[in-house]
Amino acid sequence: MRIALIGQAAFGEKSLEALVKHGEQVVHVFAPVDPPSGKPDPLKARAFAMGVPVSQPKSFKTDQAFEHFKSLDVELIVMAFVTLIVPERILYLPRYKSICFHPSVLPRHRGASGINWTLIAGDAEAGITWFWPDKGLDTGPILIQKRVPVLPNDTVGSIYFDRLFPLGIEALIEAVGLIKGGNPPAIVQNESLATYEPPCRDEHARVDFSKPAREVHNLIRGCDPQPGAYAEIDGRRLRLYEPELKGAVAGSAPGTVVSITPDGMKIALEGGSVMVKRIRLEPDGKKIAPAELKSDVVKVGVRLG
Repeated sequence: MRIALIGQAAFGEKSLEALVKHGEQVVHVFAPVDPPSGKPDPLKARAFAMGVPVSQPKSFKTDQAFEHFKSLDVELIVMAFVTLIVPERILYLPRYKSICFHPSVLPRHRGASGINWTLIAGDAEAGITWFWPDKGLDTGPILIQKRVPVLPNDTVGSIYFDRLFPLGIEALIEAVGLIKGGNPPAIVQNESLATYEPPCRDEHARVDFSKPAREVHNLIRGCDPQPGAYAEIDGRRLRLYEPELKGAVAGSAPGTVVSITPDGMKIALEGGSVMVKRIRLEPDGKKIAPAELKSDVVKVGVRLG
């Protein structure tokens, strides 16, 4: 099948490799514009190494972009982590139109931070979806969907790289097979189950220690590694990573640092506690184990706020 691939980062790179390995003809790759550092995106670098032509448009909304896609004469567009808007006239141009990856069980957690909000919300399941994109944001019919359980101490980083990433690549090959087989699924999303959240940023990442322990734990892991949930102390931000939910600590107010050991830093919470294994004290600190921090600001007995 003649395919144009739009994507970025490691997921785009591995999507390209998987498609070619399984005998598909990827005729063109569309990668992000190079950053100021000049380091090319992994998808761009891999496409060059494989001899696949690459373009890096700033927008897909121009007539020039449309004419370019038209000249490629592809049968399918594969969208593997796309941040630019692709207009309908391009989406619907190929014989089999386009398919798009999303790291959630659509229609739940539409938007740019599906994995973050899956964990912050305390969902029991996470998953991936390949769907047929339309003019809406993550609203098109579902082609294929896979689910995995959320483990007690999953973070965005661990669940994505350990399970959702490889599952997404596996499902891409299965999705292309369904299309080639004829009459592929196009399951209309149930709007009554739909949720949409904005990109997970610092404005969502501040820890409120008055919340129940499980909610605090979910926020920390749902912001790990980015943007990094934070507490405030002495006018600085303390980022918290790799949390593990623990039992309650008697006599300690929520937000109080009750221990710092090689195992991590334990913080008292409402109805429980959390052990964080990595921290970063801004503005100039690096991500380290709590026991490695040389600072009088963060110590046993301090109450984070």
